Amino acid sequence: MKLSNILRLPALLGAMLLGTAAVVEAEHTSNWAVLVCTSRFWFNYRHLANVLSIYRTVKRLGIPDSQIILMLPDDMACNPRNAFPGTVYSNADRAVDLYGDNIEVDYRGYEVTVENFIRLLTDRVGDEMPRSKRLLTDDRSNILVYMTGHGGNEFLKFQDAEEIGAFDLADAFEQMWEKKRYHEILFMIDTCQANTMYSKLYSPNIIATGSSELDQSSYSHHADNDIGVAVIDRYTYYNLEFLENEVKDTSSKKTVGDLFDSYTYEKIHSNAGVRYDLFPGGAEAARSRLVTDFFGNVQNVEVDGSKNTTLEEDLLALSKTIAALREKAGEEEAISVGKGNAARNETKKETKNETLLTHKSQFAKPLTDDDWLVKKLSALGAVVGCAVLWQMGSWLESAQK
Repeated sequence: MKLSNILRLPALLGAMLLGTAAVVEAEHTSNWAVLVCTSRFWFNYRHLANVLSIYRTVKRLGIPDSQIILMLPDDMACNPRNAFPGTVYSNADRAVDLYGDNIEVDYRGYEVTVENFIRLLTDRVGDEMPRSKRLLTDDRSNILVYMTGHGGNEFLKFQDAEEIGAFDLADAFEQMWEKKRYHEILFMIDTCQANTMYSKLYSPNIIATGSSELDQSSYSHHADNDIGVAVIDRYTYYNLEFLENEVKDTSSKKTVGDLFDSYTYEKIHSNAGVRYDLFPGGAEAARSRLVTDFFGNVQNVEVDGSKNTTLEEDLLALSKTIAALREKAGEEEAISVGKGNAARNETKKETKNETLLTHKSQFAKPLTDDDWLVKKLSALGAVVGCAVLWQMGSWLESAQK
């Protein structure tokens, strides 16, 4: 085993130990909200206020704008009929401006269509689509899907121009499940005959609730005489009342069941509905979910005090194991280095011997047939030269006499 692999063991094993505890407790790793108003025109002011009220609440509880998709068909704040330009209120006392200066609208005006809504949920968009207009969720994401507008039996109108049906919504959620785009969904809808919109859902891990049953209307709560129209619907108003009064921050232990139990006919003037059967464990498991699991940005990761001792013991044992492995790795590396040095010395010795043999061979070349003939001719030439010189010497001596 390489030393570098040994050094990575603490992080890997530590992640495995902590991950084992975390998997048991952690149920999601991110929270997203898709908030959709489907109505335009001034007399539908309350639908815009509904969405902006939920938008303000989820931001208060920690979901960032980067994880909120806000769809607004009309800009009531800038409507010439608005007696308070640049503002949107959901209460007659006008204590809170929902529009304010910190709002990020992702789909505006005629961008709010059935096609764009379904493409958003299923991520069937082109590469040119900016990240701010995409639902970048995965199988560990909890999603709040809130819709409001004018509807009927198994349909919801988009801007009085088109409709989305209950089957369309069901198929979109099924695509999301097949593509692992959510962990759990809380679907909320405030419209006439709202409960019919989730009647066709068939994908798992969904909790659904609506403001009214089949053949029932969804009613507004109150109007602002200065604005001149209703400013919020009853179902959304009482959801917000619970969220503002009972869920003060992300540490709240209020459950989805507590929220649903707050619905009464006397307050909402219609029969709000809830559907639990798609959720693993049924009503009991669904009702036990914290409100902040969908409206907040809290991941349910806890380390029990009772588990701390066991964790410390595991980490101590792990450190001892790592120390032993490091020692063993050091020994193996030393042995490996020693063998490597010996091999290098042997190689150097062999190389040196080969060099010496090469030098010797340069001075003691083998005698070939060609070399033997050349040497013989050279010797004969030397003998003939000596004979000629001796003959010339004798001739000169006789001539002088």
